[in-house]
Order: sequence, then structure tokens, then C-alpha cells
Amino acid sequence: MIRYFTAGESHGPALSAIVEGLPAGITITQEDINHELVRRQQGYGRGGRMKIETDRAVVLSGLRFGKTIGSPVSLQIENKDWKNWAVKMAPFEKPDEDIPAISIPRPGHADLTGMIKYGFEDIRPVIERASARETAARVAACSLVKVFLRSAGIQIGSYVSSIGPAGETASSPCFQELLAKGAEALTKQADTSCVRMLEKTDEEKAVAAIDKAKEEGDTLGGIIELFITGVPMGLGSYVQHDRRLDAELASALISIQAVKGVEIGRAFENAGKTGSQVHDELFPGTENGLSRKTNRAGGLEGSMTNGSVIHLRAAMKPIATLMSPLHSFDITSMEAHLSHIERSDTCAVPACSVIAEAVAAPVIANALLRKTGGDHLAEILERLNAYREEIATRLKR
Repeated sequence: MIRYFTAGESHGPALSAIVEGLPAGITITQEDINHELVRRQQGYGRGGRMKIETDRAVVLSGLRFGKTIGSPVSLQIENKDWKNWAVKMAPFEKPDEDIPAISIPRPGHADLTGMIKYGFEDIRPVIERASARETAARVAACSLVKVFLRSAGIQIGSYVSSIGPAGETASSPCFQELLAKGAEALTKQADTSCVRMLEKTDEEKAVAAIDKAKEEGDTLGGIIELFITGVPMGLGSYVQHDRRLDAELASALISIQAVKGVEIGRAFENAGKTGSQVHDELFPGTENGLSRKTNRAGGLEGSMTNGSVIHLRAAMKPIATLMSPLHSFDITSMEAHLSHIERSDTCAVPACSVIAEAVAAPVIANALLRKTGGDHLAEILERLNAYREEIATRLKR
């Protein structure tokens, strides 16, 4: 099975990641990794850090001549801002110069709880690891898995449906046409927008909302729409709780910093309807032996893929650092104080959608590997193709 780990602080020398369990024989290019890192850094409303960092990954192990070799892949991403933090973030000897401790937590952030949990007298260590800067390493690691899935005919894509008050609940007219080409076609279209929205009018409203929030020292969150195409029926399991694919996908998405809600399809909207308005009816006799006119289940039934497009939605809360700070207190003096201000974005929803694509990839890949097994790509694809043929045969009886 594929698993990955990340390490590094926001202002440390570098971020790093180790990806274990990738099958051998997957062709990987530097562009496969770095393109995803560039996508993560885009988006209207990003802060000054994106002007400093130009994320590029260095592969230290696990590849030979552009192919995975079955051993762990390790990657490193340099933090260019490290030179300005070398004293404040020195790994060994404490510098002679006085470095003021941060003792005023930000509401909505890990600051206060992390400080108490780990016994710190300074919030800086919490800020450094809890920071969403860590997601650069996750995107780099999971980009490898996206390539693996692409080799198996599985694509992951996304767009942003709302930012703050801006956005439409109805699908864009071009949505179905793009999705029919595969989820990556949807992603490419979204990437042409500075806020990763499909409709120009929504983009204009979102940009205006971000400008207004920035002017007021505030922040904005939004809704991410994630789609996975080409997934065969029957991945996942209803047999044990830790093999339920919907739970694994939800866990992956909600692990992203600032994501506070996940739904499969339009789950919360469906909760207010009757069963006859929600469940996707089945119709036999089509070319593929099965037809569904709707996909309200979001591609998952009984915690397994049902052959339809997987649709997930993630809600990202507004970023916790406000330039017009909220009320807090100084944990040293226990006196009221406005919260600490750390360099931050006004809105990072477009970046979050790229991260969502990334973290979903290992979940789907592991569900695939549980079904097919195999240690190298050719072996896995042979078994997957045989399984696809079996599904087609059984549904055409």
C-alpha cells in the first residue's frame, strides 16, 4: 500500500516527503511534480510568501532513469525564505541575540492548543508546523500517485464553486462537456481562472469579494468541488469501517489545513429530501449494460465506487490570521490583547482545491491496489483491465 510522510517547518531550511509503496515502472518527469507545485502557489488573494518561494522538488531516491523502482521516493523542497529565518529557527544552539517569544494566540488557529499540548513557552514552534506551507510537501508526494492513477485511466480534477459570498450553486454550462473528457479537462479549464472558477461572472464576483476582504483586513473561505473519473465499480468495501472508501476520502480531505467540512455529492442538500428524490435509479439495456440518469450519490454507494464519477465537496474556512486582528489574550500575563499577526493570505481556496486533488490520490490508488495487487505497473494494469472486462461481461448478461 502507498503511504507518505512529510517533514519540515514553514521557515526551516526545506520541506521533505517520503512516499512508500509506489509500484515499480511508473514513468515520472520533473514536470509532473513541479507543475503541481506551481498550481498550488497560484490563486488570487495569496500573500507575500508566494512572491518569495518558487517551489521545485528535488528527488533524492526511488527513481532511476525516470521510472519508479519500487523503493521509497524521497523529495525535498527548498524554503528560499530560510535565509531570513536562520537565526530564529536555528536547529541547535540558541542564538545570543534576543528573540521575542510569541505569546498571543490567534483565534481559529492551532496556536493556543498546540502551545499547551506540547508545553511550549513560545507559539512559534506551533506556527511553523501547523502552517499550510506543509501542504507543498504533500502536493509533491501525491503528484507521483496522480501519475500512477493516470496510467490506469483514472483522473482527478477540481474547481472552486464559491469564495465567500461569490459563486453559483448551478453547474456551469461547460461542466458536463468537460467532465465527459475526464476530470483533468475540468482542472485545465479551472486553471485558466485566477480563482479556479468555471464562470467568468463568478470569477469577477470572487475577485471583488477578495479585494474587499483584503481592504478590511479580513479573510475568505469557500467551497471546492472535486471529481474523480475512470474509477471502476467495486473499489472500497462495506466489510470493515477502516476499508470504507467514503470515510477514507473524507478523512484525507478534512486533513487539509482549514478544511472543516466534507460531503459526498450534495449530501447536506439531500438530507432534506425524500429517498425518491435522492437515490439514483438503475436502468438496464444500454451499451454498457447499466445506466444511471443521475449521480446524487457522488459515485459511492455502500462505501464502494459504483462506476459513476466520484464527486466530493470540501468547505474551507476563512484563514485564521487577520490583518485586522480579533480579540485574544497574552498567555504570559493573562491580559486581554489583540491576536498575533503572521504573514498570511487573504484567500487560499484555489490553492486548497489543488491540495484536495493531491490528497485524494493515495486513497484511490490504495483502493485500486487492494483490488488488483501487483508490484509493477504492467502487472497492475493487466489485472485492472481483466477486472474491467469482468464487470462489462457480468452487466451485459
